[in-house]
Amino acid sequence: MIIYDDIINVGVSDKTVSVFEGQYKVNGMAYNSYLIKDEKTAVLDTVDFRYGKEWLENIKMAGVNPDYLIITHMEPDHSSNIALFMREFPAAKIVANAKAFAMIKNFFGADFSDRKTEVKDGEELSLGKTQLQFIAAPMVHWPEVQMVYDKTDKILFSADAFGRFGTGEKSKDWAQEARRYYIGIVGKYGVQVQSVLKKTAALDIQAIYPLHGEILTENLEYYINLYNTWSSYAPEEKGTAIIYTSVYGNTEKAVFALSDEILAITGKRPQIFNLSVCDMAEGVAAAFKYSNVVLATTTYNADIFPWMHDFIVRLKERNFQNRKIGFIENGSWAPTAAKVMAGLLEGCKNLTFCANNVKILSAMTDTNINEIKALAKEITE
Repeated sequence: MIIYDDIINVGVSDKTVSVFEGQYKVNGMAYNSYLIKDEKTAVLDTVDFRYGKEWLENIKMAGVNPDYLIITHMEPDHSSNIALFMREFPAAKIVANAKAFAMIKNFFGADFSDRKTEVKDGEELSLGKTQLQFIAAPMVHWPEVQMVYDKTDKILFSADAFGRFGTGEKSKDWAQEARRYYIGIVGKYGVQVQSVLKKTAALDIQAIYPLHGEILTENLEYYINLYNTWSSYAPEEKGTAIIYTSVYGNTEKAVFALSDEILAITGKRPQIFNLSVCDMAEGVAAAFKYSNVVLATTTYNADIFPWMHDFIVRLKERNFQNRKIGFIENGSWAPTAAKVMAGLLEGCKNLTFCANNVKILSAMTDTNINEIKALAKEITE
């Protein structure tokens, strides 16, 4: 598919995959790979190993023999067909940075030393009229990642940045799947993303070509501003997410009572996620989206319910910070869930904990109703 003059997306869309990276629920996944036709021809990245044959056929349909394979990211969903490419096009060279070449040797047992062109941050490669500039983007989200800026056509090939779950068709709500993708996969590395955003701010970018999802050609300020918000750990929206587990339904009753109280105060119902049935990654993304988060769970084996424990660990792993936190706990004889949840969040920066938390002893009481009203008032202040 020609997408800009002589730039072709030779990647593939997997419409069958339902789980990405062994943990993220998806409805298909795009593996983008771009071919630039000029006096010299370059292919940017490969695709998932299952689609190597289809990818090669896409390249051959362009009617050229590539001179370069440019590597922006070595994660196997983008790099697993490097050796296949090198066998198919024996005159081609690999263009990558030193860290990528070390990984190539680890993955394939060879660094193709007689056919490699090593590049550094800021260096350029000419294809003819097309001038490519390499931009180091370490830890977005692997250490070898680099972006490529087409100085001629003003296109940023952004590696995994600005990607999203799903196939490459235009999305009605790009942010929904891009947020879940970013927070889940890149979220820990906000400082590094901020560094790259500062580098690219000086560039005249007219389009962004990511390795996953759709190509972005309009309203780029919107996408870049979202990345700036996500990577600075600022709330994207003022509001509340309630994340909960409930064994027999009593904690759930408290959650929906709190939701009703928040709706009455703000006119907006909070987002609610039951970790026993919802995609946990959606809950994690919601916790980063909103300014306020209420965690509700039961005391379980002198700890907390496993899904909530896992959820909080995922928040902490992604540098969760700058939020107001409320707790609802339940326990029939020795409720300690609020204490455990607060302890798990130790080390997270700039969290404000509500004073008016809810303690349920098996089932809701009038006292709990009053506690819920007080928590609703405090969490929304």
